[in-house]
Amino acid sequence: MIKVAIILERADIALGGAERSIFELTRCLRANGVDVTLLAAKGKAQSGEVQILCTRKGKRITFKRFGKLLRRHFAENTYDIIHSTLPYDFADIYQPRGGSYPESIIQNAASYESAFKTRYKKLTHFTNLRRTQLVLAEKRLCRPQCSTIVAALSEYVKSQFVKHYHLSADRVRVIHNGVKLVTKLEPDAAKALQSQVRAKLGIAPGDKATLFLFAANNFRLKGLAQLIQALATVRKIDTEAEPYVVVAGSDSSQKYRAIAKDLNVANRIVFLGSLRSIQNALEITDLAVLPTFYDPCSRFILEALARGKPAITTKYNGAGEAFTDTVHGKRVDDPRNTEQLAQAMTYFCNEDNLRNAKHAIKEDGLAEKVSIDRHSREIIELYKDILKRKRS
Repeated sequence: MIKVAIILERADIALGGAERSIFELTRCLRANGVDVTLLAAKGKAQSGEVQILCTRKGKRITFKRFGKLLRRHFAENTYDIIHSTLPYDFADIYQPRGGSYPESIIQNAASYESAFKTRYKKLTHFTNLRRTQLVLAEKRLCRPQCSTIVAALSEYVKSQFVKHYHLSADRVRVIHNGVKLVTKLEPDAAKALQSQVRAKLGIAPGDKATLFLFAANNFRLKGLAQLIQALATVRKIDTEAEPYVVVAGSDSSQKYRAIAKDLNVANRIVFLGSLRSIQNALEITDLAVLPTFYDPCSRFILEALARGKPAITTKYNGAGEAFTDTVHGKRVDDPRNTEQLAQAMTYFCNEDNLRNAKHAIKEDGLAEKVSIDRHSREIIELYKDILKRKRS
């Protein structure tokens, strides 16, 4: 049995997709006979699944302090593999759930509409001391004398490490992200949500409508403004089905409601707020759309594909590698290219195009390809390769 330590900063799935993915991966690894210990700086020790190394009060400890606690733990406990989501150079594997820090800084800055603010964000990113520490740690980890393998969630993430750190290809293994496949649905809850959404949008029974689902907690970074602009363009086109956008997420909607009103599409968009589960929203909509400025490999797009729904996203989303352009969905070059985004949306306002994409997703077995089970099997193969190298 392989004994593995997985390092994460905070053990709380309520914090976001990265934490949820690690817990899903851990359960799959254990189901496949891997002895996994989760080590976190802070969080909730859920059912003994995770060891919290820092018991001091406070939200966050420093990267350096957590590193010292980890080294102390490893001096007293032995593991075959150290698998970290933080850039510690004593780990066997570094799996950056958020991609590389330089790329996230650049693309976050690009998501601001003001050119001045974009330049300002790029020039002042170093004032965030914690992030600067992490960039420097990532750079140290990528030095030729370090043996840590980077487990990239997508080819996009791999390209970031080659571009920003000149990391050699043999130090990177691409293991595309995966999600838990949903087998238990909530038909009553989905039906209630469908009635609510269609009533708010004024969609009558028998009306031809294409519902695009956008789900994110950072509306700016994920391109909601650009999506609303594209929606306004599509509305002017004579499409077979009328386009509507359903927005799920905890971010403030005030600015985006104003944009929709100014563009005369306020009646074509509904804001659901934060949802307990995205599955019911996926059930009652036609496809997923995420014109993001940055996403290493978004769970939302993978969850949509897993449910047999086509997807529209950008080249800045590693999840776009999970499907074939025009066959299973559409990839847009740049979220700021709202004309190209509108063309992609228009394509799926045709019932034949939508039906063909759904059929192709099923026929090509995309659900298995985006599953956490497949992801965990590839992670185990990486563990075995590293152990073989250590023993040779």
